[in-house]
Amino acid sequence: MSQQESQREHAVKPSGDDVSSKAVKSFSPANLLGRRSLMSVAAGVFLLSACGFQLRGQQDYAFKRLAIAGGTPEMVGRLERLVEGGSDTVVVKPTEKPDAILTLGGSNGMKTLSLNAQGIVEEYELDYTLTYSMSGADGTLLIPPSVIALNRALSYSNQYTLAKGVEAQTLYRDMQFDAAEQLTRRLAVVRSLHPAPEQAAPGIAPRAPLPVPPL
Repeated sequence: MSQQESQREHAVKPSGDDVSSKAVKSFSPANLLGRRSLMSVAAGVFLLSACGFQLRGQQDYAFKRLAIAGGTPEMVGRLERLVEGGSDTVVVKPTEKPDAILTLGGSNGMKTLSLNAQGIVEEYELDYTLTYSMSGADGTLLIPPSVIALNRALSYSNQYTLAKGVEAQTLYRDMQFDAAEQLTRRLAVVRSLHPAPEQAAPGIAPRAPLPVPPL
């Protein structure tokens, strides 16, 4: 082989250092960080879906303008965030030409769950009941009167009356938020604003006592 051919071959063939340099660049921290970020986002979306969280546009309600009548301001605000954050439906006032009107009612309750040997209350059962129904703008009944009933257990001590009162309010609020999330899923049973008889949504109400809430 002539000296010129040897020089040309050497110029064309990449050296081991060049190959190593390219490999290092392809696995640079920036590239790895980008891949990890993508995997983290995908994992986050999966976990949110598993927990029941709905991304915008995931729920397709038959009504696009919903009015809410009744309910506490806290409950109405929670429902508004859930509905508008999980669908393309907007919450409007009853005077703003809604497609459907959701009527709410709710109540709290408390009863003794257990007593100690001296007959002093050790645990209370806290109950929350959300009643609801939905009608169309023309008065068509879309969801008949229905109920979501929840309960929580509260351990009690006379030594911590104030703290237990605050804990009870926290548990009531937690049940309201739980009921609101359940309600947004139940609203999806409405498939049409003018349902045929066979498309009518059934009313839902507990048919048996709720189980004893765990501590």
